[in-house]
Amino acid sequence: MMITNTSGSAPRRIETADTIAAIGGMTMTQMNPIEPYQTTDDAVGDYRQEARNFLVKSRRYLAEGDLHQASEKGWAAAAWMTKSVADAQGWEYTKHAQFSVVLNNARRVTGDGRLPGMRSIANELHGNFYTRRRFLDADAIGEELDQIALLLDILEPLTSPERNRAGS
Repeated sequence: MMITNTSGSAPRRIETADTIAAIGGMTMTQMNPIEPYQTTDDAVGDYRQEARNFLVKSRRYLAEGDLHQASEKGWAAAAWMTKSVADAQGWEYTKHAQFSVVLNNARRVTGDGRLPGMRSIANELHGNFYTRRRFLDADAIGEELDQIALLLDILEPLTSPERNRAGS
């Protein structure tokens, strides 16, 4: 990422590609169109930690009875850990639809046949956001969040440096 500040204070420069914004005398560029991480390790760690944070939030929302937010944060936990795996392994995950592709790759690497079912659970949680409250079941969502916790545990080893670029 390259940041050039022309407002008088000392400029900070970090190299990457395309300029994305020029605001108040500051120009920022980034390689990844979504997040301006400096290294893959930074991205992997940030996504991994945020996945865990989302899981904690999902349980808090569930305890408060906010089933929509509990579901959506459960989905987010799965999606962010999956993004961490994708970055660590060098797999593309820039679109929502690639969630399944990355989890299929992870299944091939780990040999864990539970991953397709957990992928479906994560997608079900995401779908709950569009479901009227009266049709949501707190107990079922709690059980689904337990499965998301297990999913994070299965995926997390694929984010560590010794497992990077599995199969390559």
